[in-house]
Amino acid sequence: MAEITLSKIRWLLDKAYPKIGTRPIAKITAHEVLVVLRAVEATGRYESARRMRSVLGRVFRYAVATTRAERDPTSDLRGALTVPKPKHLAAITTASRAGDLMRAIEGYTGHAITLFGLRLSAHLFVRPGELRQAEWSEFDFDRPVWNIPSEKMKMRRAHRVPLSAQVVAMFEELWDLTGTGRYCFPSFRTDRRPMSENTVNAALRALGFGPEEMTAHGFRAMAATLLNESGRFNPDAIERQLAHMENDGVRRAYTRGEYWDERVSMMQFWSDELERLRDGARLLKPNFGSRRQV
Repeated sequence: MAEITLSKIRWLLDKAYPKIGTRPIAKITAHEVLVVLRAVEATGRYESARRMRSVLGRVFRYAVATTRAERDPTSDLRGALTVPKPKHLAAITTASRAGDLMRAIEGYTGHAITLFGLRLSAHLFVRPGELRQAEWSEFDFDRPVWNIPSEKMKMRRAHRVPLSAQVVAMFEELWDLTGTGRYCFPSFRTDRRPMSENTVNAALRALGFGPEEMTAHGFRAMAATLLNESGRFNPDAIERQLAHMENDGVRRAYTRGEYWDERVSMMQFWSDELERLRDGARLLKPNFGSRRQV
């Protein structure tokens, strides 16, 4: 299980402990659990309340399995919690504004490690947690590729990220700053932990991009939108590089291919395109003489 996931579970259990942590687990009622969950909801954390119910349910089910309790009281709370509204993480999705963003990033005057976090968020468009927790041991710069292990991936499936020439050069510079430690992007306080999950978002705010316009997660939507608009790449190759899981079982059966060669070309194109947009060019449209493979 990823460290960030464990951290969130510990946070949820710590929130629940003052109310029910000292009670014999076999005597805790559904009402007592609901009081704890309602307290979390009262702060506006509706999704956290639902996750807390899930985590507590796992604890109770383990207690049942080990004869410490007879039943799981959270099972009586299905439908009792407020359903949170879907979050739409803000993202820049126009070529001109993407160019503005890349120019702003190059003008960033904060911590050098944060600057590389911004740059590589744009070029690699992995999930923010995957970038933050990147370890030097996961990279093969001779190939060049970043091998992300399955336990760090949202879908629990190992993922490979082709590295463009520009990205390799960035990591070479970053190595001079953090290469003696485990993490590519260590915490500013200790190199034994990755940098804070809010670091890139805070840097975006410092650059003048508000939470309603751009987020660390938004680099993924920006890349997906502009790569699809370029018309140069198979949409399935783009989805595979985003490490998305196809919901349609039939479609998933037909899209198991890695599209590796196309993804290698795509990642180099994307780095080149970000530089062009930064320099004020328009989105490069397809050459229909060399149409994407299908």
